[in-house]
Amino acid sequence: MRLGGVAAYFVAVHTKDELAQALDWAGSNTLPVIMVGSGSNIVWGDAGFQGLLIANKIMGFEEEFEDGKNYYVTIGAGESWDSVVARTVEKGMTGIEALSLVPGTAGATPIQNVGAYGQEIADTLVSVEVYDSLNKTYTTLQAHELGFGYRTSIFKTSARGRYFITAVRLHLTLGNPQPPFYRALEEYLRQHPTQEITPQVVRSAVIAIRENKLPDPEIIANTGSFFANPIVDNDQYERITTHSPDIPHWPTNDGRIKLSAAWLVEKAGFKGVHDAETGMATWPKQALVLVNEHATSTAQLLAFRQKIVDRISELFGVTLQQEPELLP
Repeated sequence: MRLGGVAAYFVAVHTKDELAQALDWAGSNTLPVIMVGSGSNIVWGDAGFQGLLIANKIMGFEEEFEDGKNYYVTIGAGESWDSVVARTVEKGMTGIEALSLVPGTAGATPIQNVGAYGQEIADTLVSVEVYDSLNKTYTTLQAHELGFGYRTSIFKTSARGRYFITAVRLHLTLGNPQPPFYRALEEYLRQHPTQEITPQVVRSAVIAIRENKLPDPEIIANTGSFFANPIVDNDQYERITTHSPDIPHWPTNDGRIKLSAAWLVEKAGFKGVHDAETGMATWPKQALVLVNEHATSTAQLLAFRQKIVDRISELFGVTLQQEPELLP
């Protein structure tokens, strides 16, 4: 977003030993610590951070073929996520191809259970290697211990700030992805028919969809989708559909209903809006993307966010939650 204050201290770590040393130094100086990958899903507060900011640059890509079908890969947390997807797809592996072009690093994906176009990291993640700041040791957490939910995990809730991820381990399979596919992906594949739907075909389709719909954060200041799709109970869903029967929705595993945040933002009149008061805007091709046009403070971004949240709450009785984390 090109916004926020300054960190008092900064270091990039390239090994687990360097991470441990950085954390020891911060501890000896009684400093709080935040570790990030590339910072692509973060909003920084204007007050800055009076602690140590660590950039995770721990690399690695270790493969294990269990048999002719099952494939395991252990990835350093600092690896570019899209590069990881590209490498596995080139090998004919399926499981994460729909997560193509998601910005950020591999180590960031479990934190909010990154998902897109019908896949999420919880589908393939086996375990994560972490430094446990409570016990001051490296350990491995299994997927079932991570409290995965829609755009959440223990790293955002019960264990926030405790663990520092150094590697992730995935289980992928050799073969082609199987339908049904996510609606936007299905439509693209229908318009661009191919004899065989391979992981590479899906990856290429997702990249084309994302590049057409989303601005490049390297060029235009944004953090991707700013709001998560809200999940409501059946009673609330029924109340909304009495006046908005066409709202896109999907059932969840716990019996509730997931609503389209993009539809809500658009219906509230915020698609393609340029807000002179705050210097913020919404992207004309995707209402969920908030763009910094000429804002100079995070306070302006948050004021624009609140305008959207308040209007949707007024119209639909739904409170949107932002996806990027506000730090510190």
